[in-house]
Amino acid sequence: MPGEDPLKAGQAVAGGHQDRAIAARPSAFRQRLSPRGRFARLLCGTALVLPFHALAARAEDALVKGTSVPISTMEVIQLALTVGVVGAAFVSAIALIRERQRTAAENLDLRGRLADANAALQRSEALLNLRDQRVVVWPAENKKPEIVGSLPMETGAPDDRAAFLAFGRWLMPRSAAALENAVAALREKGIAFDLVAETQAGAPLEIQGRKGAAHGIVRFVSLSEAQRNLARLKLEHQRVSAEHDTVLGLFDVLKMPLWMRGADGRLKWVNRAYWTAVEAADRDAALRDGREFLGSQARDAIASEHKSRPVFEQTLSTVIAGDRHVFAVTDFAGTDGSAGLAHDISAADAMREEYERTVRSHADTLDKLNTAVAIFNADEKLRFYNQAFQKLWGLDTAFLSSTPDNVLLLDRLRSAGKIAEQPEWRRWKENLLSAYRSVEPVEHWWHLPDGKTIRVVGNPQPKGGVTWVFENLTEKIDLESRYQTAVRVQGETLDNLTEGVAVFGPDGRLRLSNPAFAQMWELPAEAVLPAVHVTTIRDLCAGRAKDGPWAGFVAAVTGFDDERRDHHGQTTLENGNTLRYAVIHLPNGQVMFTFVDVTDSVNVERALKDKNDALLKSDQLKNDFVQHVSYELRSPLTNIIGFTELLSLPGTGPLTTKQQEYLDHIGSSSSVLLTIVNDILDLATVDAGIMQLDISEVKVEGTVKAAAELVADRLEEHAIRLGIDIAAAPKSFHGDETRVRQILYNLLSNAANYAPEGSTIRLACRETAEGVEFSVQDDGPGMPPDVLDSVFRRFEPRVNGGRRRGAGLGLSIVKSFVELHGGSVRIETGENRGTTVICTFPAAPAGIRAAAE
Repeated sequence: MPGEDPLKAGQAVAGGHQDRAIAARPSAFRQRLSPRGRFARLLCGTALVLPFHALAARAEDALVKGTSVPISTMEVIQLALTVGVVGAAFVSAIALIRERQRTAAENLDLRGRLADANAALQRSEALLNLRDQRVVVWPAENKKPEIVGSLPMETGAPDDRAAFLAFGRWLMPRSAAALENAVAALREKGIAFDLVAETQAGAPLEIQGRKGAAHGIVRFVSLSEAQRNLARLKLEHQRVSAEHDTVLGLFDVLKMPLWMRGADGRLKWVNRAYWTAVEAADRDAALRDGREFLGSQARDAIASEHKSRPVFEQTLSTVIAGDRHVFAVTDFAGTDGSAGLAHDISAADAMREEYERTVRSHADTLDKLNTAVAIFNADEKLRFYNQAFQKLWGLDTAFLSSTPDNVLLLDRLRSAGKIAEQPEWRRWKENLLSAYRSVEPVEHWWHLPDGKTIRVVGNPQPKGGVTWVFENLTEKIDLESRYQTAVRVQGETLDNLTEGVAVFGPDGRLRLSNPAFAQMWELPAEAVLPAVHVTTIRDLCAGRAKDGPWAGFVAAVTGFDDERRDHHGQTTLENGNTLRYAVIHLPNGQVMFTFVDVTDSVNVERALKDKNDALLKSDQLKNDFVQHVSYELRSPLTNIIGFTELLSLPGTGPLTTKQQEYLDHIGSSSSVLLTIVNDILDLATVDAGIMQLDISEVKVEGTVKAAAELVADRLEEHAIRLGIDIAAAPKSFHGDETRVRQILYNLLSNAANYAPEGSTIRLACRETAEGVEFSVQDDGPGMPPDVLDSVFRRFEPRVNGGRRRGAGLGLSIVKSFVELHGGSVRIETGENRGTTVICTFPAAPAGIRAAAE
């Protein structure tokens, strides 16, 4: 069919000459016809060829018949169109054939190029997959990088993709950090880099980073042996350079002048302390001007010393900023120059001189003590002794000045009969000298042949050695013995007296009584036991006497009179007996009641008076002893605290951690003991009736904050919070501000001792009809009824779930000081529901009143 083979169809119509002409110009025709136009012409030629066939058939029939056939104009037009269409069809067929040939040629060329590209890709992959290199390719967009190639096993580089990209796991830290920074700069800014990195296996790698149009490429190359050596040298040079810079940086920030000189002796480098000391503008100015730190004589001495040995060490002096300083100079001379360092020891020399003066002052102080003191050094040699030591043992001064050791001194005392003979002398001596190996003070008691009793305390020193203190306690023990004898005599005397005697303490409770007291008032045995309150006895005795005096007795025991006066009286009992009584105020706030049956003989009365005088003397002796011991304790405690603080100063000398801990324990324990002594003295002053209140206007807010600050450290130690509520409190009231602050401090300290960890203590103040009321509440275990009865009793510490055990004076002081103001104290508590202590102060006390508990 013509449509299937256009070339043959053209030959059938036009004889082929026109087709050859068209075929001779295929290129020009192909250029003029687009594929869409050629296809259209081909369709037209195929469709219009049918009329041409019809006309040809008619002409052939006419020729056969021999007749003329007239041809109309329309037929001519159809013939012309048919011829044109057929020509166009031929041209289109030829153009299509040529296009197919060109397309086939282009496909063949593309297949060749693709084969070449595949071959090139295979060659590239073969090159990249060599064992001595690995390439990481990052696409421009945020996609996972591709990794090609591998590195030798001896480099230590992992084959796993994730492990390889974690550079810090197989590269040295310095190399990993440098590579991470370089890769980040390559990907973000396109900055190329060349690095030499070191793996953790010690193998050097050359790393190159380049940025393409769409990719970032990092290439890891394992180096040859020569390249490895060069890379190792580069790495070593980098390390040395870094260490050199670090060392110079350290030298530059040292507070000690440091200098370096070249082989010609000229300054090559100095640190900041050097050019500051020589008053140069900067380092370059010091080097340029040749500013010397040491004088010419000192430099000559250094140069002379270097001729014999490379190290120079000596103390030299120089002038800095107009002042002369002493330096410990160390200078080292090498093959290419020297370096020196100067350490300022002027302050150390001044501290050494101060220490020597302190030691001399300490020795002078010890020499004036009545207590014998001897100090031995770490070699157990006698280093110091005071006059009391020499007087106690009666030793020759020449012998003591010869610095005998401790063993020789003990043997000398033994041979002279100064100390008692021991059954096992060697073991006793070793036990005594174990103080040199101890870290805590040791104590011994020596009973000397002459009857003296010596308390020996060996106190180890921080730098070795022991300070021996020999305290003569003969008189003290004798005094205590006589005191105990007097107390026993007093007890026996009271028990055998026919007069009734009852002594009540400052808390209103019975301290002691004799059987005659219970017999006269017909009291049961349980009513006259110690700690029974005076009001209990009053209730029992109220119906046994006409117009009984017990109301006055209670007032005398618990009242706060301006002046405590003794008085006498007489009462008649319901059974007809007549008693003469005496109210006697004893020291420490105690009150003694004596009862005499006046129906007895005068001799009994006289005996009672004599015994009463003896009792007063005994009590006075006891009171004087307690006051004497209390006041005498303050001086040594003050000395202990002072010397503890002195030992804590850096100038005294370095202490080990254990020694500092022991020193802290000594200081804290001494402070606690001093607080206890002060509390005892305060209570003694209150009991003696000589305590005076300094009445002034007390600012509530300031006083509460001051008391809270005093206990802040203890509260913080146990994570205890303090809640303060003074919204309903007055701005001020009249009282003794110091005592009020002491009351609040004792209440907060007591609450902090019992409050659980992480709980809250509430301090509140409000104005009431009676005056001003302070309350302190904690969430502790509370107080059982038996403890509540004795909570204000002195010297009865109670742990009851608390953290520490005190002297039992805190609440006693609170009660005494509140009642001195004319106020009152009450406690609201119960087991497992906390404790609230409430103190009520009058807004304006009538005046200063003495305690009379």
